[in-house]
This record gives sequence, C-alpha cells and structure tokens, in this order.
Amino acid sequence: MAQTASGTTTVGKFVGAGLLSGLIAGIVAFVFARIFIEPQVAKAIDYEEGRSHAEEMLSGEHGHEHEVFTRAVQENVGAAIGTIGFALAMGAFFAVAFTILWAYIGRRYPAADPRWVSAALTVIGFVAVVGVPFFVYPPNPPAVGNDDTIGSRSGSYLTLTLISVAAAVVATILALWLRPRIGGLLSAVGAAIGYLVVITITAALLPNFDEIPLPVTNDAGQIVYPGFPGDVIGLFRTYSIANQVILWTVLGVIFALVLGWLSRRAKEVEATPESVAV
Repeated sequence: MAQTASGTTTVGKFVGAGLLSGLIAGIVAFVFARIFIEPQVAKAIDYEEGRSHAEEMLSGEHGHEHEVFTRAVQENVGAAIGTIGFALAMGAFFAVAFTILWAYIGRRYPAADPRWVSAALTVIGFVAVVGVPFFVYPPNPPAVGNDDTIGSRSGSYLTLTLISVAAAVVATILALWLRPRIGGLLSAVGAAIGYLVVITITAALLPNFDEIPLPVTNDAGQIVYPGFPGDVIGLFRTYSIANQVILWTVLGVIFALVLGWLSRRAKEVEATPESVAV
C-alpha cells in the first residue's frame, strides 16, 4: 500500500477503518444473536425460574428477586450495547495490530498485498481471542454455573485469553523471523506448533469447571425438577461460536475492503501532479 505523507495520518486511517469495520460487524452480530441466541437465553431463564420455584417448595423458603432491567431491555438495548461495544473494541485493537504488522511486512516485502495480511491477522485474532478460550471454556447460558465459582471461572478464562494472545504474538514474530531462513510454510508450521504447545500446557494447568445443574430431588430421591436441558446448552454454544465467526468475518472483510479503497486513493493522489511537493 502506498504510504501517505504522514505516518500519523496512515495510522489514523487504519484505526478509522477498524472502528468502521467493528461497527458494521457488531450490528450484524447483534442481529444474529437477537434471532438465534436470545431464544436459548429465554429458555435458560425459564428453566432457572422453574428450578428456583421447585427448590423453594422443597425448602419451604420463598425469595423474591426484582430485575433492575426488564428482559425486553436486556435482550435489545443491553445486548446491542454489549455486542457493538465489543466489536468496536476488537476493531480498534485489530487496526493497531495491523498497523504494527504492516509496518514490518510492508517495508520488508513491498509487493505484499495488505488485504492478505489483514486476512491472516483476522484468522490469528479469531483463534487467539475467541477460538482457543471457547474450546477450553465454552460459554454457558444463564442458570449454568455455580455462583461461588464465578470469580475463579472468570479469572481462568481471562488468564487463558491473555496467554493465548501473547503466545499468538510471539508465534507471529517467530514465523516472520524464521521465514527468510527456512521458508514460509515451515516457519508457519513451526510457529503454530509452538503456540499449540503453550496453549496445551496452559489449559492443563488451569482448573476445569463442569457445573451443569443436575435434577432437583426430594428426600425420597424422586426427581421433582429435571436437570438443565442439554439441547439448550448445545444450541447456545453453537450459535455463540457462529456469532463470533460472523463478527470476525465481517470485521476482516470490511477492513480489507477499506484497505483496498485507501490503496486506490493513495495511488490516485500520487498520480495527481498537484500532489507533488513544490
């Protein structure tokens, strides 16, 4: 990609492209989540309410919880803000990462296409930020998980994500360093193996959580309320990872399209006689 007159301007355009890409990706992801994920969340909440009622009937104690926000607000306004906010943050981080990566690749390989670099970064980012944490700690709908372990679960997930991102950065640097020495394929394979080794060790050292609610039984051992439905968990996790695939795909495609437009604009400016400095 042709460089603009100011490096700061170039970075600003990349960040702007990242934010635009994140905004569009967030909107698309929210629409998908509203259609496919929210019904599973509603089923999980219904189960939680039914289970709480069954437990209260057994214990004789009755508790009343009041929602700060209604379900309508949560599934529309709350979900939209959360999804789009996350996508905007990912778009900004993606733009910064691309800027750093392209500063090296663009200078060392002038013929390189920034759109392919963007595509590779999209795959790496998805695997490091979403794919690996999802595989080790798949998300759960409401009513799944012990309230007493929420801190431990959140800490373990965050630890794994940070190590995954750091390992991906090191693996990318290693692949770029090895490429002139052993070739692109071998360097990529070697870096990927190193990344997987780090992640495997990390996942083995972190705690495991299996807290799917079992059936509620009375003193006679009779089931008075069933365990959490497995189909709800399965569909929730399937739609959750699909939602992230959509978000990252849209983010990467829009960013690549904007890069192509920026490249064409830069070439047009360079071809214009008035753009030559006096």
